Amino acid sequence: MTSASLIISVSGLRGIVGDSLTPDVAARYAGAFACRLKAARPSDAKRPQVLIGRDGRSSGAVLRDVIGGSLRGCGCDVLDADLVATPTIGVLVRDHDADGAIQITASHNPAPYNGIKLFGRSGRVLDASAGGEVRDAYLASQFAWSAFDRFGSIDTIADPHASHIDAVLATVDVERIAERRFRVLLDSNHGSGSLLGRRLLARLGCDVVLVGGEPDGDFEHLPEPTADNLSGVAGRVAQHGCDVGFCQDPDADRLALIDAQGRYVGEEYTLALCVQRALRSAATLGPIVINMASSSMSERLATAAGV
Repeated sequence: MTSASLIISVSGLRGIVGDSLTPDVAARYAGAFACRLKAARPSDAKRPQVLIGRDGRSSGAVLRDVIGGSLRGCGCDVLDADLVATPTIGVLVRDHDADGAIQITASHNPAPYNGIKLFGRSGRVLDASAGGEVRDAYLASQFAWSAFDRFGSIDTIADPHASHIDAVLATVDVERIAERRFRVLLDSNHGSGSLLGRRLLARLGCDVVLVGGEPDGDFEHLPEPTADNLSGVAGRVAQHGCDVGFCQDPDADRLALIDAQGRYVGEEYTLALCVQRALRSAATLGPIVINMASSSMSERLATAAGV
């Protein structure tokens, strides 16, 4: 493929490593992000602090070094979370009161791809306005090195998963779940989700069958968690006598379920089942908020519940 395959949007960019996505592209895009962060701060303020993380793709470590160096060279302090799920980046931004974050991931795309996803200080992916400014700055080559004595620092986060695990555990009945001793298959497909996923499931007292637990990007099946791509995993759920299978994409911002009989339960149903459960409890019954990518199932469940 040619460089025309580089896809740039308001939330980041994605391309084929070594072709449309090169170290030069990554450095300039990170530099454009740094420029926008610095422009939003008073001139006498401290340096912006930016988190960086990556999924398990083999190209991620190289891009992390390039992006971290570019951010520092443009006068930002860097906090390196290394291998983390994309949702964890949002948690870490708020925990560290960072100005923003970059997650290095191509989500559910095939192995030759990688990408850059941008987060604001709210811990959410940049909105259209802020993301559009970064995109325009990149296209206009607006990025400038700082003077040698104004380069940023870099620190690592010793345990980037702990606070996210604690936040999840605070929302569920840990003792009740642990009493059931669920047998669970976790398919992380050699992405970053296993690092948090297996610790979380262990804290919940689950017996875990881990598939693709090494976050090295050596995918065992096509990374998008569709029924066709998970056909082999579905059989293993039943084979190992598991109560449920949890199947993630490489950066663990997508989740598909497989039931105890090895039947695929898609991503749309995953969210709808959570909504249905919340609407059945008096403690959580109330209006729900969805985005434009949500299935109409959520709206139908809300209508049936009278909210």
